Amino acid sequence: MPNRPSLHAVETGVCFVDVVHKLNDSFDTGKTQSLEWRKSQLKALETLLKDNQHDILQALKNDLGKCKTEAMVAEQGFLLSDIKHTLKHLDKWVKPRKVSTPMVAWPGKSFRKPEPLGTVLIIGAWNYPLQLLLAPYIAAIAAGNCAVLKPSELAEETSSLVAKLIPQYMDNSCVAVIEGGKDEATALLACKWDHIFYTGGEVVGKIVMSAAAKHLTPVTLELGGKSPCFVDKNTNLAVTARRLVWGKWMNAGQTCIAPDYVIVEKGFEQKLIDAVKKELKKQYGKAPLSSRDYGNIVNHRHLKRLESYLENVNVVYSGELDESRPAMAPTLVLEPSLDSPLMKEEIFGPILPIITVDNMEAGIKFVNSRPKPLALYAFSDKDDVLDNIISKTSSGSVCTNDTMLFMTNPELPFGGVGNSGMGSYHGQAGFDTFSHIKTVMKRSFALDVFFRYAPFSKFKLSLLKKFL
Repeated sequence: MPNRPSLHAVETGVCFVDVVHKLNDSFDTGKTQSLEWRKSQLKALETLLKDNQHDILQALKNDLGKCKTEAMVAEQGFLLSDIKHTLKHLDKWVKPRKVSTPMVAWPGKSFRKPEPLGTVLIIGAWNYPLQLLLAPYIAAIAAGNCAVLKPSELAEETSSLVAKLIPQYMDNSCVAVIEGGKDEATALLACKWDHIFYTGGEVVGKIVMSAAAKHLTPVTLELGGKSPCFVDKNTNLAVTARRLVWGKWMNAGQTCIAPDYVIVEKGFEQKLIDAVKKELKKQYGKAPLSSRDYGNIVNHRHLKRLESYLENVNVVYSGELDESRPAMAPTLVLEPSLDSPLMKEEIFGPILPIITVDNMEAGIKFVNSRPKPLALYAFSDKDDVLDNIISKTSSGSVCTNDTMLFMTNPELPFGGVGNSGMGSYHGQAGFDTFSHIKTVMKRSFALDVFFRYAPFSKFKLSLLKKFL
């Protein structure tokens, strides 16, 4: 049956069935199967990122106030590194993966063969509008797929730039960029895809999964959640504060794996607060809202949301706003009510709640009583404390004595668990996500000839009894 838009898409007059059919037709030619085509497209994307560095950095600054260093490291540089790693290992990834064959199937061989899925939909997020759109695309290209890219409309300039540049550098018969908001996203989800990759929040993640279910389309959901950070009293406090500040307030806290709240033992909280305050002044100065290195909140609606989180809570540091940027200074909150929006919703901003517990075991119980987070952090000088936290909690990823740095290792798959997502990518994990790993057994006629003519009937019978 032909792909049909949903009722809502028909009402709005938005339909992308023809776009999908065009990409499907291109995929059916077999051109994306070629290893040479895949490598050429990866190199073309690499050239796009290098040729347009100035425009990319400016768009990210205009959309989110990202400073040059942060934009280069977390967006453009991350993607260039991802492409380099993919090109280095792609020859190996595409090869059949041999497995053993039982004696009853001899002579023969068994293997697992990666093959592309077809035409995939990639829906990006606004907080890292370039990285979170193109990193999955890199994996999709490597696996040999056609793709539709849907940038976030909230990062308007980055979305516009991607829509302009992709057709200039990439094979237009195998990729399309669709800009827009809710109507366009709804119409795209009404189409039949071979895979949908979505990065964003839990609410929309459920909508994506529901739409995909109508076509039995597999999905990868990179969501988020409230990522906890344990700080043990046995820790290097100065280093802990430095790494915590870096991870929490990069992109003004608008990072899905940023520490969402800190768990600390009672009696140690003030030492941690003082250390974090001192480090904040080192990294952003006494007036962070005037710092070139400190980012904006994506829009005024989100600033109002963050401002509402500070109602009826104990703000122990800052809370200052700049409506014109818009921006919120790094803010510390001590012991907010566990029923407050601040502790029930993913913050996705520069507010860091600090929760005190009697001991780390109590902290573990607290984390386990809540939905599983995308990331979990723990700081301690004692390996037994860290190992206990790792073994007794569940999260998409864990990083000890640092924050977010695990993202720099392409050998570590990135993805959530439970409410924080399903599926993973980065490195070979991304290649496998956008591939079907087909199982193959190839047998020979030789054994049949042997059994038919060989005089060793007792030997044959013993083999059959043993293995059949």
